[in-house]
Amino acid sequence: MLTLQSKYNQNPLLISTQNQSIDNLLNRQWLLTNGYGGYASSSISGCNTSSYHGLLIGALNPPVKRVMALSNCIDTVVCDGKSFNLTPCEFPDKFETEGIAYLRQFRKDFGVHFSYEIYDSGVKLEKSIYLLRDADTVTIVYDFIEVNSPIEFYSRPLAGLRDFHSIQKSSEPLYSTPIENGVSVRRYDPDGCELILTSPNAQFIEDQQWWFNFMYRDNQERGLNHMEDLWTPGFFKSWIDAPSQIVLWASLLPCDNNSQSHHPVHHDIQAEIEDLQSYHKNLISTIEKTGSDIPLLDNGKVTIPHSFIDETFSIAADQFIAKRNKDDIPRTTIIAGYPWFMDWGRDAFISMPGLLLSTGRFDEAKSVLTTFASALYKGMVPSRFDDENNTACFNSVDASLWFINAAFQYFHATNDSKTFIKRLLPSIEEIINAYENGTRFNIHADIDGLITAGSPNTQLTWMDAKYDGITFTPRYGKAVEINALWHNNLCLLANFYSELAQKSKTSLKETKKSKFYQEMADDIKTSFCNHFWNEQKNYLNDCITTEGLIDDNLRPNQIYAVSLDYSPLSAEQQKAVVKAVQDSLLTPYGLRSLNTSAQNYKGKYTGPQRYRDEAYHQGTVWAFLIGPFIDGYLKVNEFSYESRRNAEEMIQPLLKHLIEDSCIGSVSEIFDGDSPHYPKGCFAQAWSVAELYRAYKLVTG
Repeated sequence: MLTLQSKYNQNPLLISTQNQSIDNLLNRQWLLTNGYGGYASSSISGCNTSSYHGLLIGALNPPVKRVMALSNCIDTVVCDGKSFNLTPCEFPDKFETEGIAYLRQFRKDFGVHFSYEIYDSGVKLEKSIYLLRDADTVTIVYDFIEVNSPIEFYSRPLAGLRDFHSIQKSSEPLYSTPIENGVSVRRYDPDGCELILTSPNAQFIEDQQWWFNFMYRDNQERGLNHMEDLWTPGFFKSWIDAPSQIVLWASLLPCDNNSQSHHPVHHDIQAEIEDLQSYHKNLISTIEKTGSDIPLLDNGKVTIPHSFIDETFSIAADQFIAKRNKDDIPRTTIIAGYPWFMDWGRDAFISMPGLLLSTGRFDEAKSVLTTFASALYKGMVPSRFDDENNTACFNSVDASLWFINAAFQYFHATNDSKTFIKRLLPSIEEIINAYENGTRFNIHADIDGLITAGSPNTQLTWMDAKYDGITFTPRYGKAVEINALWHNNLCLLANFYSELAQKSKTSLKETKKSKFYQEMADDIKTSFCNHFWNEQKNYLNDCITTEGLIDDNLRPNQIYAVSLDYSPLSAEQQKAVVKAVQDSLLTPYGLRSLNTSAQNYKGKYTGPQRYRDEAYHQGTVWAFLIGPFIDGYLKVNEFSYESRRNAEEMIQPLLKHLIEDSCIGSVSEIFDGDSPHYPKGCFAQAWSVAELYRAYKLVTG
């Protein structure tokens, strides 16, 4: 059940957990982020189903070097000698589900909240989790709302202090040191870090233990190591005989082996909650509301107004915005997806219009662009930054082209000509020159003007899955979306210089440049149609290899030849492309990456890494592709009233998914190609949220 009572999200999504299957509660997750790459996440049941879950995953070198510091807390109420365990845990031979029986509802706003009712003890309590902004600190607040007789309450923290990609075993010793109001936990590692656990109104009792064989079902399903040992330094104990509040703080701090344990800062819980609430109100206040405050969709329980969708998107978008220190200067970046991705160039530039421009966060959009532009090398922007040392990595043909498109989107949204001309335009022209004349990975313009790149062993486009030396979608040579971007970017440059010439008193230079780029674009337009248009199939070929082999599989990449500002296709060809994609690739949750009738089609994304990589771009549904599809669909139908209503119906399943499925308040990375299209991959993906929001604004704005 979903209830909506709020403007400004003060009474947020509320999910009744009663009479729901355990699997339904385990398969839905929550996410909180801190703006520095750190996060907290688990299932709405309270049971960690993944090694990437935890109450505190910090980033020692924001936004990278993530450490799973605090996995969970085992919470127990003792009344009249009887124990009631609130925290579900799964082991190979046993699933402790007692806590789920006491759970009444889950809700999410600027924190997450679990409401429990223990009939046998007469206790009602709410457990709230808040992740502080700009700090690797989580606070867990236990509000005992109703206490009919004296009880004892125990909270036993389970520590990891491991790289968040790894699994901890008991052979990796940790140790603890008592401190004021709590305990410090460290690993025997000279370059390690420290977990500070404190409570101002509970007594810490030292009781060091290893708890063995926690099982993570999500890891098991993915063919990964799924058994972990967790260490506990002891527990926090409270005596409660009336309504009261218990607060537990956990902070992750870097340290050196010779330093004494850090003493905790005593936070004011009410002030911290008010700061988080204020931050979220400010987020919501910056967005331009879509349409009037009328219902957009009905989920069978309640109608959902436009204003709530806008607010939900604004908060969802914020979860991917993080700080990155580059050259010792704090900059803004975009995390590609939670839980395991960092910031990737391609994802950042595709996401930026929906995450930052649509939400009015223009300064941060500028910072994202200038961060990547400052790392330009041989006419290429980084495809990503290394997870450990922030080194720029280059392994894509499209990231630089998406950078150009995003830079122009920023300029058109802000009219910030100073930043564009001084800080972005030089990078844009350097990229164009490098791509025309040749740069790394055999990227260059062929004699026909089209961009060709790579070899059979490379994976330079977004369809980049590779395992054990096998490239599953070898799209080397001339790829359709790469050349659609190439044509679009040249047209953008030509138009920019044409407009600049009209404003300039000495316009000869600008006129010459405009003519140069326009002639390039015109030549490419002709070559594009000659090479990619498949007259027999009435859609675009996907790729032409350097050997001249044509891949005419029906893939979604061709939609960009319609959706971008400038298309190289005729009006009839654009309509044909949209129809082919709609008829064969469109699902309720985005576009399939391959037509179901293709020989290599894989309808399920599941199993060990090899099987998942093989299916990743061979039929798996990608939510972010709903953005360019809606762009193209509305364009070929001239944004008619009927087409906008049809498009609204197309995006409703994803809007429902945003609100009540998988990760509450976010959008999954991918879905199975086959019905019922179960969500898979990252449970919260930047470009999925961004492109759905952009599509939503197109439909309802």
